[in-house]
Amino acid sequence: MTDTPTTLFLAGTGTALPGPPVDNTSLGKLFGISEEWIDLFVGTRTRHFCWDLGTGTLTHSLADLCAEAAGRALDTSGLAPADMDFLVLTTATPDTLLPTTATVVADRLGLSHLPVYQLQAGCSGAVQALDVARALLAAGHRAGLVVGGDVTDRFLDAQRDPVSLPTEELVNYVLFGDGAGAAVVTAEPAGDAVAVRGLLHRFTGRGRAPGQIVDWQGTARQDHTRRMLFEDYKAIEENVPLMAAEIFRELLGTAGWTREDVDYLLPPQLSARMTARITEHLGVPELTEISCVAETGNTGNALPLIQLDRLAAAMDEGERALAVVVESSKWIRAGLALERLAETDTAR
Repeated sequence: MTDTPTTLFLAGTGTALPGPPVDNTSLGKLFGISEEWIDLFVGTRTRHFCWDLGTGTLTHSLADLCAEAAGRALDTSGLAPADMDFLVLTTATPDTLLPTTATVVADRLGLSHLPVYQLQAGCSGAVQALDVARALLAAGHRAGLVVGGDVTDRFLDAQRDPVSLPTEELVNYVLFGDGAGAAVVTAEPAGDAVAVRGLLHRFTGRGRAPGQIVDWQGTARQDHTRRMLFEDYKAIEENVPLMAAEIFRELLGTAGWTREDVDYLLPPQLSARMTARITEHLGVPELTEISCVAETGNTGNALPLIQLDRLAAAMDEGERALAVVVESSKWIRAGLALERLAETDTAR
């Protein structure tokens, strides 16, 4: 649903990325991929992993990353864990099916006796979580945490022989990375607040084949013909730039803005190459781009929240931004219209 009234404010944001960045040279040596191929097809320079490249051993869990990002968001908001009335976490890669990663993160943060939600989603998950948070705030809650993140250890096998991987599967090893992002949301402006002036979240995939599949199967149903991670890159290349332009126009209409009123663009973050193609299609070179995928890789649910964290550090009073999000799994359109409030607005 998209509407005009503001019922949601971002009071603080935070990001967590595991370990040192892994560059294309290191990744190329491990999987026998040339740096030129990575740059040509993906354009990502570095990414972070929750697993050791040499052994495949898990070094961080999703809960580790989400708790770290949420802690940083709380620090920047000036609010305490005791001020939180709810927590919404979104991911496609929970640590376990039960208990939910959301409850583990709440425990890590010292939260109790409050509603905790976990959404199963992809790149649009952060906007979905903000939509749920908006409804909770409208129902009377004062403040809460929105957290998103993903890890890749169960889908990318560091010990697998790259020669045995088809190109469409091998590209996932250079496309994705691990990370988490978080935002403290409030019903009234607090701190150095950013107002959400419009929110778009809409499923548009009726009758369409998925552009992305992330599979899951238990030990009782082993099927080597099923791919754990699949991307229809042709469909994504054809559809995402068009969808992004539609989202951009709709967000302008929702907020009642013209493109001249906007200062920043947060484009979809599928890959560095794809992001460049999308921004070129949008045709708004005058806007300052806030992107992260070239440094972080595709971190799924974390991406829009990492962008929001970078935006919060760059935005001045009165400046505006549009965040455009496309999830290709079953084609979800999402986005945010954002405005940095003046001190007089947050003091009321």
